[in-house]
Amino acid sequence: MDTLLVEPAGLEQVEDALGRFFEESKVRAAKIGPGYHALWETLERCTAGGKRFRPRMVMSAYRMLGGRDLENAAELGAAFELLHTALIVHDDVIDRDFVRRGIPNVSGHYRSVAEGAGMSPDGARHVGLSAGVIAGDLALSNAYRLLERVEAPAITRRRLGTILDEAVFASAAGEFLDIESSLDPAMPPLEDIVQMARLKTSVYSFEGPLQAGAVLAEADEEVIVRLGEFGRDAGIAYQIADDLLGVFGNETRTGKTNWGDLREGKRTALMSFVAARPEWDRISSLVGSPGMSAADADYVRRILVDSGARDYSAGLAADYASRARTHLESGAVPPALRTALAPVVTAVVDRVR
Repeated sequence: MDTLLVEPAGLEQVEDALGRFFEESKVRAAKIGPGYHALWETLERCTAGGKRFRPRMVMSAYRMLGGRDLENAAELGAAFELLHTALIVHDDVIDRDFVRRGIPNVSGHYRSVAEGAGMSPDGARHVGLSAGVIAGDLALSNAYRLLERVEAPAITRRRLGTILDEAVFASAAGEFLDIESSLDPAMPPLEDIVQMARLKTSVYSFEGPLQAGAVLAEADEEVIVRLGEFGRDAGIAYQIADDLLGVFGNETRTGKTNWGDLREGKRTALMSFVAARPEWDRISSLVGSPGMSAADADYVRRILVDSGARDYSAGLAADYASRARTHLESGAVPPALRTALAPVVTAVVDRVR
């Protein structure tokens, strides 16, 4: 989400909160042993260097709705960032990926460690994936630990816990539905793909952080509802655009190969559209094939363009971005917050132009 930049005050406090958390955790881990300490260092590196998009959402909503205790809100922002870390670490395990942003991820690091210790390729791979599961579990459980540090009335704390829990619950559901859909050779209908996009992306990246920041700021209920609606549609728009970039994007900018999704046979709006057209017969045997070559991928991309699938997906992303914008303009959301969030939907559309 590198282009969806919202620049609220408070990001420095978020970095401080994450820094304190990892220092405390590494001290605890060192008492158990150097290997466990090293795992925490690896998890910390995985968390470092991100754009902090979810804390930006938290802090934007909090500040623009009257919140003033930035250090306290930063603990909430850090909790959502740690949740993000957990989900991407686990997602890499599910996808059996060992690289993220061009460098070894947690699983990739420990696969290399195992290979250096003389293990077989299969054994080293198992070690790497196992370390990824453990690291993701640590990040997930400690997101709740960070949330416990937020100072607020009991009723507010309970609601914040519910929002975080819903983000975890929905993300797991979306990931599972994605896995389940792979068991069916038929491409799922668009409404199922949109639902997966909302569950996997919108809830924990947009809806949850925005609503959490608003709840902590004690905003009116109508504002909280509108922010959830905005986040839902903005997140769907983002995921559709991201799936499009996964096939047509510049590999240097996206940090991943632009034919991995094709080789995986990822269920996307792009594929749902073309699967309902005659052109699907020309590429169905290639999409999802582990043996897909670069030339095969180029051919599939040409069909996606010629069939109108690319333009359709770009238009769909723009449509959901437009829906998100209407929620901001409802009148319930204060002008300052509308101004802060408007670039988010603009950037979604710009990504796929």
